[in-house]
Amino acid sequence: MQARTPEDCDRLFATCVEAADLDGLVALYEPDARLLQGNGNVATGRDEIRQALHALTTGSTEMRIDVVRVVARNDLALLYNKWVIRTRAADGRISERTGSAVEIVRQQQDGRWLFAIDDPFGRSAESSVPDATRYQPGEP
Repeated sequence: MQARTPEDCDRLFATCVEAADLDGLVALYEPDARLLQGNGNVATGRDEIRQALHALTTGSTEMRIDVVRVVARNDLALLYNKWVIRTRAADGRISERTGSAVEIVRQQQDGRWLFAIDDPFGRSAESSVPDATRYQPGEP
């Protein structure tokens, strides 16, 4: 599974979540990618991103991602999406979360598109990331 368009990154993300494919999820990110988490922390690199995404692949989960807009230039694209995750607990209860993301994806030399920066709560009212700590100048 490889993303051949910027939008494929989101489509494949949802596919991997539903298949409980953590390796597939992590493979959608550049080696030094950044993933902003709802608690304000930034997961940097595939090892930290693996830890941050692990919970998405441990239960019975359905995910829908609707790409709202794509702004692309050469090998970079900015994606805006709306997402819904439904998880079924062991007792049968279903919980649902929604959000609106902002993502930067980059085309690799082999033609694949990968996440460079992923902010799943970037446009969501529920985001707990304070604006002042979202992006740190001088951060690698």
